[in-house]
Amino acid sequence: MNTKSNIIASAEHAADRYFRCYEAHCVKPDVDTLFNLLNALHSLNDKLQKSCDVDFFAVHEFVALQALRNLFHHKGELLSEIRMVVPQDFLLITDLGFLCLVPRNLVEEAIAEIPKKRKAEDEPIVRSVFKWYKNVVNINPCIFNFSVHVFEKCEELRFDLTSAGYEMLKESYEFEVQNDYPHFVTGDISCHVGSIDAVLSTVFADVV
Repeated sequence: MNTKSNIIASAEHAADRYFRCYEAHCVKPDVDTLFNLLNALHSLNDKLQKSCDVDFFAVHEFVALQALRNLFHHKGELLSEIRMVVPQDFLLITDLGFLCLVPRNLVEEAIAEIPKKRKAEDEPIVRSVFKWYKNVVNINPCIFNFSVHVFEKCEELRFDLTSAGYEMLKESYEFEVQNDYPHFVTGDISCHVGSIDAVLSTVFADVV
């Protein structure tokens, strides 16, 4: 195998690893699956830059998640402040199976550390990929939407991927195409009864 083929294969392995980490985060989410996923997206972008001249820094979701990855990489103890919440347990309605909640101050800290050349005038857009609720931020919609970007890029590059996580997302994507459904989620939250602010205050009280 020549050097170029080796580089492409390395990028394909990194993509499969990302999808494996994504699947693990979807099936049984915790701080470890999140940290592994953030590290996998960092590695994937590095491999794609070298092999295909692709840079996910053009994608706002990546800029935001990479900022969180850098924060947790240098301050691993902050991972203990993250919470996974199943919406149905609190009579909440959203378009994903769980919420991945990070204290607002940590997300603000992560965004503040993004190099100016990366955020510049796009900072409001970078912030908008997360869902902000009082003192906490739900980052799961951002994770899902970035994973769609990864899938689409891998399809464009005609990567030969075999992971169950890739197949899971591919099946979902093709179902959406067949039924004219959107590929990206809004991540909005509503509740069955009462004020959303009151529900959030109760549910997220132990996160801050």
